[in-house]
Amino acid sequence: MSDSIGPEPYKFKMVEPLRQTSREDRERLIAEAGYNVFNLRAEDVYIDLLTDSGTSTMSQFQWAALLLGDESYAGSRSFFRFQETVTNITGYPYVLPTHQGRGAENILAAMLIQPGSVIPGNMHFDTTRAHIKLKGATPLDLVIAPGLDPEDCHPFKANIDLGRLEGVLQEHGSRKVPFVLITVTCNNNGGQPASMENVRSAAEICRRYRVPLFFDAARFAENCYFIRTRESGYQDREILRIAQEMFSYGDGCVMSSKKDGLVNIGGFMAFSDETLYRQACGLAVIYEGFPTYGGMAGRDMEALSVGLQEVLELPYLRFRIEQVAHLAGRLQEGGVPIVLPPGGHAVYLDARRFAPHIPQREFRGQALVVALYVEAGIRGVDLGPSMFGEEDTATGHEKYPDLELVRLAIPRRAYTNAHMDFVADSILEIYHNRVNLRGLKMVYQTPILRHFTCRFDYA
Repeated sequence: MSDSIGPEPYKFKMVEPLRQTSREDRERLIAEAGYNVFNLRAEDVYIDLLTDSGTSTMSQFQWAALLLGDESYAGSRSFFRFQETVTNITGYPYVLPTHQGRGAENILAAMLIQPGSVIPGNMHFDTTRAHIKLKGATPLDLVIAPGLDPEDCHPFKANIDLGRLEGVLQEHGSRKVPFVLITVTCNNNGGQPASMENVRSAAEICRRYRVPLFFDAARFAENCYFIRTRESGYQDREILRIAQEMFSYGDGCVMSSKKDGLVNIGGFMAFSDETLYRQACGLAVIYEGFPTYGGMAGRDMEALSVGLQEVLELPYLRFRIEQVAHLAGRLQEGGVPIVLPPGGHAVYLDARRFAPHIPQREFRGQALVVALYVEAGIRGVDLGPSMFGEEDTATGHEKYPDLELVRLAIPRRAYTNAHMDFVADSILEIYHNRVNLRGLKMVYQTPILRHFTCRFDYA
């Protein structure tokens, strides 16, 4: 696996210097940050794998497109160019830009979710869950069983369990289920894809119960690449055609364009139904802006229009996926427990197997994140109890998620293969000395999305 990667399909026209700090400095800095890497200054991070959201490197064509931005308040030509691009890919004619993905989630939740609603999906990520809960509704994760087993090599671990989906719709109907949301790829369990067959079957079930199906399309192109390489009948299909077919099974989508849009800010929602679109426009004026800019500058819509086309190019996608696989392969060779098979945008360490000597209540994923920063100045993120844990209101005890993962999200077109080798070497060093990892206790948290601002100390 680690030998399959080729050279980057691009060269560098501009570079950003990186600053290496001393171990002593990093020990002090992470302590001052409350052992939460979100609280660090970016300039104190050597290789930043905190997220792939908004961290992409834009191409020369995107930078040139910025100069074409029409900043008219209403009806700018940049919007119509952007709308045309989105409609060509998704087939949805009604497009509403937002400042980023959570802006689109907020509008969708405000439109359709009522207290007591149930929102089924394969696996809802953090901001999606927050928006659902803030509306007094219940997010239901219905991913297939292999999706919760880090060692299972099922090729489509983001597939929604069709039997459970039908059961939920049969029990609650469209009265309590305003929509179903399929996330492609699935961020919770390793950047795993959903198959075209699964999406198609889920859509048929939704239609029978007259429940709309939406996509969280933040990493749609990576999902389509996996369909092309792993699903029978798609090996010779263009990525654009695969995307068009996938979206055809849904009624709309929300997207954080900061991922597969290859831009640093922006998002959108798109609909096949004009009534839903008009409803969304009314809320957008309140929360985002006029429907033809919706929280985005014209220049950013121009760059996004280009990015949405570049992300579909096969050489780009092939290198993107292979770079992730290269890092995963180096770690596998060293015996490091990771989520298999490698996903699209990140490598996920299995903290439960990495540090079994640390109790679950002591945030072993976060302990690993801290150790990686202290060891090498690398910033990852815990996708375990700090992000997905919550208090059980009935018992007052902590409810733990099924998975305890540390995500190493790789920014698009930003780091070289040499950077990935440095990351691998650093993790291998920690793994060889893993008995020295120390657990943590949370000393401050907020009621919603606590992982962004919480603080820890050693247990």
